[in-house]
Amino acid sequence: MAATDEDGGQPTIDHPLLEPDFLERRLYQLKLAGTAANHHTLVCLPTGLGKTTVSLLVTARRLEEVGGTALMLAPTKPLVQQHAEFYREALQIPDDEIVVFTGDVSPDDRAALWKEATIVMATPQVIENDLVGSRISLADVTHITFDECHRATGDYAYNYIAERYHADANDPLVTGMSASPGGDEEAILEVCENLGLQEVEVMTEEDADVAEFTHDTDVEWERIELPEEVLEIRDALNEVITDRLEKLKELGVASSTQPDQSQKDLNRMRAELQKLINNDQSEGFEGMSVHAEVMKLRQAVTLVETQSVEALRRYFDRQRNQARSSGASKASQRMVSDPRVREAMRRAESFDELHPKYRKARMLLAETLGLEGGDRVIVFTESRDTAEALTEFLSESFDAKRFVGQGDREGSDGMTQKEQQEVLDAFRSGEFEVLVSTSVAEEGLDVPEVDLVLFYEPVPTAIRSIQRKGRTGRQSEGRVVVLLAEDTRDEAYFWISKRREKEMESELRELKGMADDLEEELDDAQQSLAAFESGAKVDGDGRKPQPGGGTSSGNGGVGDRPGLQEFGEENSDSNSDSDDSSDEDENVETHEPHAEGENVEVVADQREMDATIARELSRREEYEVRLETLEVGDYVLSDRVAVERKSVADFVDSLVGGDRSVFEQVGAMSRHYARPIVVVEGEGLYEQRDVHPNAVRGALSSLAVDFGASVLRTEGESDTTELLAVIAGREQETVDREVSVHGQKQAKTMTEQQEYVVSSIAEIGPVTARALLEEFGTVEAVMIASEDELMEADGVGRVTAERIRDVIGSEYTG
Repeated sequence: MAATDEDGGQPTIDHPLLEPDFLERRLYQLKLAGTAANHHTLVCLPTGLGKTTVSLLVTARRLEEVGGTALMLAPTKPLVQQHAEFYREALQIPDDEIVVFTGDVSPDDRAALWKEATIVMATPQVIENDLVGSRISLADVTHITFDECHRATGDYAYNYIAERYHADANDPLVTGMSASPGGDEEAILEVCENLGLQEVEVMTEEDADVAEFTHDTDVEWERIELPEEVLEIRDALNEVITDRLEKLKELGVASSTQPDQSQKDLNRMRAELQKLINNDQSEGFEGMSVHAEVMKLRQAVTLVETQSVEALRRYFDRQRNQARSSGASKASQRMVSDPRVREAMRRAESFDELHPKYRKARMLLAETLGLEGGDRVIVFTESRDTAEALTEFLSESFDAKRFVGQGDREGSDGMTQKEQQEVLDAFRSGEFEVLVSTSVAEEGLDVPEVDLVLFYEPVPTAIRSIQRKGRTGRQSEGRVVVLLAEDTRDEAYFWISKRREKEMESELRELKGMADDLEEELDDAQQSLAAFESGAKVDGDGRKPQPGGGTSSGNGGVGDRPGLQEFGEENSDSNSDSDDSSDEDENVETHEPHAEGENVEVVADQREMDATIARELSRREEYEVRLETLEVGDYVLSDRVAVERKSVADFVDSLVGGDRSVFEQVGAMSRHYARPIVVVEGEGLYEQRDVHPNAVRGALSSLAVDFGASVLRTEGESDTTELLAVIAGREQETVDREVSVHGQKQAKTMTEQQEYVVSSIAEIGPVTARALLEEFGTVEAVMIASEDELMEADGVGRVTAERIRDVIGSEYTG
């Protein structure tokens, strides 16, 4: 039953796991939580109206009724930390049982914390790595939340985690949350399919239950006229772009030389060039280099048009430094040496006027914080360079701080997680008044109510525009202003943004009545969840039994949602619907980490997670993947086989420069492994970077002859995956060898050192080494044993005994 706080204010939600009088009772949140507690559900709710509260209510109910562990995933570290703080405040669960997993926590610590945690808050990449590396199991996770779930497209980590969760969990329940799940029905359905969601619950600001918690937010467009000097810089760069597009037109891949080509047209050109490369036509490589230069020049034009001359100067500085570096691309070198580009650089250096966007931004902040008595303003910009320069400029008149992501790059330092948290905390507490942020603050971060959200430039995607506008207008009427530079790409982005927002608003309204039809729209594989839950029961009508009983059957009314009453009443017997869930457990195949020795083991270097190979192998029940930071090689497949994987481009790059040549890498690998392998992946090995084919052949010959490495070619990542699987299976199942990461600098136990010494004799391996040590007791006894005595050990025949004695007894010739 709903409780009323002691001051007679708004009623609060009462539940055994919730802190008393902590959560205000909002009917729309209870409705959404009611559905999400019983079905795999996509929850769509405007930014700032409590999607996280919905997830928390579902988690509380699942932990109370089913037990197990809850997992909440969010795309950024600050957002993960924010969720953890909220859950610790709201739930009557010990703080140390609500743990945070990010890349800052070591893998070993994460494995230990996972076993003791009740709720885990994590970035998806960390959980993906831990699943691939068999450090954790999702078998006992009873609720998983994908925050900002619109990211679940392509190869994003959410998709792999969802697939594993549906396959591994004994009693799964998935909640996806987003203010903006996609620009059209197809995009939204893709998110649902990738996460295994079967219900869609949508609340908009037009709903009566929501309306009282929102206020109108009008968007104002401020048109900015650029000075002639800025336009001259732009025109000089566009002249070079036109010249480069003329070359691409001669190759037959460009139909126009207009510098304002759409990104779609540029992508099409790149695809045509790739076809030429695949057909071994050298024009394709020449064209690809020109295309890369066009992309660099377009970035420069975008900066001078939509950002500032200062941002362009920083960009030019980085391009000059890159062109001087070893292994610099021809595109970079050609661009900075073009006389017209050099003239544009000179003009940018000499431009000392105040950019009109800067002037307008300062005026708007003065109006909001001075004349109107406002307290806080957020300024969003696409460029980190602009964020830094604008913060410096605004700090002359206001108390301003920047908020950017963690990645570092030359000329533009990022922020650590601790720095990010400190800035947000200070902004919330009113210690400063202007936050200048890149996109890192757009998604879900609990940035406080602000009086003005200023877009330094239009955002060409509805998702990001909606996220930003959600920062104002929650408690009172707010103001959103977008700066638009006339006759620039800002104009195009303006119309794109307007169109896509209308499309999304329309889609969200349609989604409200779409839940009944959603199952028919989704793939047949999704309906039976065959792609996710092999062996799970499916009802005769094709619908999967849902968590807590029942099947997914559409939205229904409030009375159809058994989750509503559970959050309003402390004592409820309606959870009996979920009591029979254990009947299905024996029919669900789980995918827990396997005991050592049961499966074929592959050790992959942590840095190889950019490829799909380790993830693909981890999906196979007969393989177990372990992630390590390897001293040598990218994959270890047995005690004698390590693999260095190189794409064709990386292989050629390593021959002509780079931090570490392929010969050094393979040399180190061959010192630790008897059978080093180099996999060269991809096509066009002899057409890369104008390196003569004989130079490439010479390198391949040297690797084979001088370093004793086997050089194998594969078509792509899929082919490499199959090759590694076959080699590992042959080594460990057919030849009965075990995986041993010799290359790691780690202290071995006495037993391990003894086994290592004996296993290296005539390359007999660890299995035979253990048999010999068990038979003779010491390394010394093995060394002095005769052939006949050696043959008394299990698995040692005449040939092996002779080989051992030959190695031990032969004179060393140097």
